[in-house]
Amino acid sequence: MLARSSATIPPGMAYEPKWDGFRCLVFRDGEDVVLSSRNGLDLTRYFPEVAAHVRRELPERCVVDGEIVIVAGDRLDFELLSQRIHPAESRVQTLAAATPAVLVCWDLLCLADEVFLERPFSERRQRLLATVAPGGEGVRITPLTTDLEVAQRWFAQFEGAGLDGIVAKPWDGTYQPGKRAMTKIKHAREADVVVAGFRWHRSSTPARPLVGSLQLGLYDDNDDLHFVGVASAFTEARRAELATMFAAYSVPTGVEHPWAQPSSGARRPGAVSRWTTELKQTELIWPLLVCTVGYEHLQGLRFRHSAQFRRWRPDREPASCRFDQLDEAPGYDLAEVWATPR
Repeated sequence: MLARSSATIPPGMAYEPKWDGFRCLVFRDGEDVVLSSRNGLDLTRYFPEVAAHVRRELPERCVVDGEIVIVAGDRLDFELLSQRIHPAESRVQTLAAATPAVLVCWDLLCLADEVFLERPFSERRQRLLATVAPGGEGVRITPLTTDLEVAQRWFAQFEGAGLDGIVAKPWDGTYQPGKRAMTKIKHAREADVVVAGFRWHRSSTPARPLVGSLQLGLYDDNDDLHFVGVASAFTEARRAELATMFAAYSVPTGVEHPWAQPSSGARRPGAVSRWTTELKQTELIWPLLVCTVGYEHLQGLRFRHSAQFRRWRPDREPASCRFDQLDEAPGYDLAEVWATPR
């Protein structure tokens, strides 16, 4: 079951924190466990410790819906989670021991021979609470409230522990696979960032060049330009326009582009992510440009998700685009989220 986006939290529903991890359907039949991603990919080999949690803490035959997360200190860490999708089994085993993942459950779909898809969410929630023992180390149940004011407080506070926002569900709703029957409310912010380069789109050709993504940067207090993420949601026509535009922005000989030479540890665009298929080579541009982007939140020195291009800002100097403009939530201990009544 999927979710549609909303700018505000709707009234009269059940509310849960939105966990920042990998969505996962868990199938257990005895010792056989399958962890399936939202797109049907098998995640089991990447999270052997989660499969072990399931065998230890979930009923012998069941299907649950939830999220795989990794906790670092007092907050979630998606960067550590993404490192787990690695082709080498030895690396996976090392990371599983060093930074074990946790399964956060929020729905029970099957138990033994009972199928709950047509049951209201209120009943599925009660059966989940009765099925999963509290206090487990590897399998937890997400907090839930039906109080809108509490949900609004969670929305503001829980972001400081690395959570994404709020998910709202009809209390009497059935489980509808493939349907956007839930509502997600995520944080939305804007920032002015430097455009210092771009990458070609996977379908780009010499005859029809297409830009895949803008490479974005922000300056720190030492005047180093750090790579902070990409903006990549463009129509094909817009990709072609950007390719034509950037043809006039090649770096002249003798110009010291901030990402062309190593400096004091500033983060730079690296190889393409394992989740993307864009060409790896970053094309640098000169002069540097400034644009406004929409973003959800910063994790470390990088936007957690792809930023959304809003508009060009020819009135701003690149050097004025700095980290200190970003609005980030105050820290919040994830242990307080776990301690919230279920």
